[in-house]
Amino acid sequence: MDKIQGSNPQKGKSSHRLAGISSMVGTTIEWYDFFIYGAAAALIFNKLFFPNLDPLTGVLAAFATYAVGFIGRPLGGIIFGHFGDKIGRKSMLLLTLVMMGIPTVLIGLLPTYESIGYWATFFLVILRFVQGMAMGGEWGGAVLMAVEHAPEGGKGFWGSLPQASAGGGLMLASLALGAVSLLPEQALFSWGWRLPFLASILLLAVGWYIRVKVPESPDFEKVKDQAQEIKVPALQVFKNHPRELITIIVARAAENAWFYIASTFALAYTTTQLGIPRSDILFATICGAFLIMIMTPLCGHLSDKVGQRNMFMFGLFILALYCYPFFSMLNTKDPVLVWTAIVLAIGVVFPIMYAPQSQLFARQFPAEIRYSGISISVQFAGVLGGGIAPLIATKLLSIGHGSPYLITIYIGSMAVIAIFCTLFMKRDEKSLLSKQYLQKEVGES
Repeated sequence: MDKIQGSNPQKGKSSHRLAGISSMVGTTIEWYDFFIYGAAAALIFNKLFFPNLDPLTGVLAAFATYAVGFIGRPLGGIIFGHFGDKIGRKSMLLLTLVMMGIPTVLIGLLPTYESIGYWATFFLVILRFVQGMAMGGEWGGAVLMAVEHAPEGGKGFWGSLPQASAGGGLMLASLALGAVSLLPEQALFSWGWRLPFLASILLLAVGWYIRVKVPESPDFEKVKDQAQEIKVPALQVFKNHPRELITIIVARAAENAWFYIASTFALAYTTTQLGIPRSDILFATICGAFLIMIMTPLCGHLSDKVGQRNMFMFGLFILALYCYPFFSMLNTKDPVLVWTAIVLAIGVVFPIMYAPQSQLFARQFPAEIRYSGISISVQFAGVLGGGIAPLIATKLLSIGHGSPYLITIYIGSMAVIAIFCTLFMKRDEKSLLSKQYLQKEVGES
């Protein structure tokens, strides 16, 4: 039996709620920091840091700095995964929270191209890279704290709570940017854009206060002596678990690409290419993000009934079918259809794939190298999917002379390949088997 099922049920009973909720709140804050940059890259940074380029090229350059964060994520996954497997999950979560929050505040203080020229872009890239490293280490620790504390038969639900934080972070980022977008354009581009970044210092304090109260993962406590004997957990992942690594990277890349196409690229596409008001798209994104917070726990709970792998594959199938209607509805420019397209893309299609990932991916690796295993695989998927997806989509839009048909082929093909890869993942543990194991553990204790 996989060691993910080795949690002490009595200890988990008293701590899994705190671990799940704190993971959700803390990760919401980190996603806010990560998403506020993406929204600003789509709507503002092209004018502040690349003013000499034409609008489409300026957006492309802004998305290039945005992609740097995804390049930093695998490195963060390796480094924080290593220490998360060696010294514990909790300390890494606190460190990554600080490493995400401080660069976000510094971006809010950064001079623009008008003041210091291309040095502004240089510092922007450095700060974005640090953000990426922090996010690369944070995700694995957050989902493991939730999953490894959770009771058997409920790991899908509790593991989905930090996943739901993507909706909270996106909603907060969109609300913040939407609020400052109400300012006159001169005020927005001179000082207003800085406010959402500076606000991160308050969120950082809240996140620290909540996370410091959570006890260490019970699964790590059981294997920490064994983990000390493994000098480099990442090497064990590459050497002994190549199938798990590759299948997660390719399967997760499709979901990740879709999310950033729908939440980030769509902002630029609809406002720049279609001329739809920025406020309309931000409102639709906020609605979709709010729906993520409802749909993700719901899908997580359902995954405990039907299996995480089945739920994930179903979401990929829906994605393959929906990518064409998504752009068709956007191209109508009809406010209701545009709103519906974005809300369904972000708030329905995405959570079906995203909710079951915590438990599904954690199950692929033994506890002593699990932090490294899921962090490395998921963050490399982030580069392959989300990091370059807005860049690829922007380029495909140019090749297609403004038509998004090539983008639909790109996303649809990724979804089909992801379904194939998911078939090679370890099968789901059935709820009956989990209950039998839990009863056995309770009897032995």
